[in-house]
Amino acid sequence: MTVNLESLLQDRLAPALEAVAGHPVDPAVRSSPHADFQSGAPLALARELGRPPREIAAEVAALAEAELAGVAEIAVSGPGFLNLTVSDKLLTASLRELAIDGRLGVPVAAAPRRVVIDYSGPNVAKEMHVGHLRSTIIGDALARMLAWLGHDVVRVNHLGDWGTPFGMLVEHLLDSGGDAEHSISDLTAFYQAARVKFDTDDDFRTRARLRVVALQSGDPRSRELWRTLVAQSERYFLDVYERLGVTLGPDDFAGESRYQDDLDAIVAELGEKGLLTESDGALCAFPAGFTGRDGVPLPLIVRKADGGYGYAATDLAAIRHRAGTLGGQRLLYVVGNPQQVHFAMVFAVARAAGWLPDGVSAEHIGFGSILGADGKMLKTRAGDTVKLAALLDEAVLRASAPTIGIGAIKYADLSGDRRGDYVFDLDRMLAITGNTGPYLQMAYARICSIFRKAGSEPDPAAVTEQALTAGRLEPALTVARPGCEPAVVEPAERALAITLLGFEAAVTAAAGQAEPHRLAVYLHDLAQAFSVFYERCPVLRAGPDVRGSRLGLAALTARTLHTGLFLLGIAAPEEI
Repeated sequence: MTVNLESLLQDRLAPALEAVAGHPVDPAVRSSPHADFQSGAPLALARELGRPPREIAAEVAALAEAELAGVAEIAVSGPGFLNLTVSDKLLTASLRELAIDGRLGVPVAAAPRRVVIDYSGPNVAKEMHVGHLRSTIIGDALARMLAWLGHDVVRVNHLGDWGTPFGMLVEHLLDSGGDAEHSISDLTAFYQAARVKFDTDDDFRTRARLRVVALQSGDPRSRELWRTLVAQSERYFLDVYERLGVTLGPDDFAGESRYQDDLDAIVAELGEKGLLTESDGALCAFPAGFTGRDGVPLPLIVRKADGGYGYAATDLAAIRHRAGTLGGQRLLYVVGNPQQVHFAMVFAVARAAGWLPDGVSAEHIGFGSILGADGKMLKTRAGDTVKLAALLDEAVLRASAPTIGIGAIKYADLSGDRRGDYVFDLDRMLAITGNTGPYLQMAYARICSIFRKAGSEPDPAAVTEQALTAGRLEPALTVARPGCEPAVVEPAERALAITLLGFEAAVTAAAGQAEPHRLAVYLHDLAQAFSVFYERCPVLRAGPDVRGSRLGLAALTARTLHTGLFLLGIAAPEEI
């Protein structure tokens, strides 16, 4: 027995399609408003075979009937679609199996991998701003989903904690008496003052550059003040993560400074392998296939002409560490779209150097920008970068509860394809109707209310309690609730049941393709299906012969919403 109907139907339909086409064909089974599921494969074959698509569909349907016996009825529709209607017996049996499965039909990965996820990455001595929001939210959702699927997830918070700015900051700190015990907002103003001084005072600029040398050479006083700045910044970051409901912790910080002692070895190894070329005094790698608009090969500058190192060298050292020392098999970099070419070049050089062996993948998980109502990058009225704390404060102030405000922001970020930009509109985000976080939270709270009125505890929440242990998500097991075995009779029950059985496909697609919106879209569809069910199929007022079944459908919906929201990092309050 299976609860993944889409996968089952694909397997049963595939032999008939292969027989007609003469080669394997993707059945492309998808949910459909015209049937439980639908395949458009015959239309795709029409041109290849030179036959009318309805004729192909009829032949496939005839061949597939035996394979689909007891599973689904098949019929030709429209220009050549295949409509698939799941048998009532299979649907009910699958639902009941789902009801006693603590993982809601989602198996643990058969071949778990060690996944290293680089996300958030704020800069020390600066407040987090709106530009850090997407990396933090998207990265954490991916970490949650992959860990729940059984993968060994290593979270990496790649802090900006090294380089010229810190020579400037430490020198300005010494000029100010050496007191680093400022709040982070003071440190932001402190950074701005140091920057002005660096840009306008030649003597200070010289001293700051010498301070960088002292810091990098291990000067005790310089290192002491630098560590104070880093520690205070990390405390601030952790406060923000706690407020956001993000699972990054103190052990996940891995600043640029961690890799500084490896950079000389990185250059030496790349040089020995013939991967570096001198260009205007700098040592550069020129991976194949990367050229500028003029067709000239693009350089990846590993060591600058002055002997210093930039982002490329640090990223190469980090990738060698993550694949080698950490044993990462899938490396995810949740960084904005503008860095796409940079990471593609870093991955290419690392692959050529042997630091990304066969079986180890590196992926840039790019994302778009957060825009204002004018369609431009979100800024304050004064034109400054919007601070993350101010953004969260406004959402919480306008919401009915902090969990609603934070959830609204996170869902708005996760519900669309991450590659695209989106407009930050709190009015739309906080609406209790439409494709919003509050709409999903309301749907969950409504089901909890049904169980309270039924005189039972709100088990939907209890059966999906999760714990975060050593970076892994451990779902509590559950058992079927007596008298609440789900079944389907009415069309709205059937539609809800089909949607419930799609959870596994949504989670695995979202995690496998690093696209959280696939899970978010599914949860919205589920909430809508439940809303229609609730309107058309009375639960508490139903007769004793169907009341238990409908409570069972409600409980399954609540468990699925709760688990899905948890995997996205969004709270599911029992009352709103």
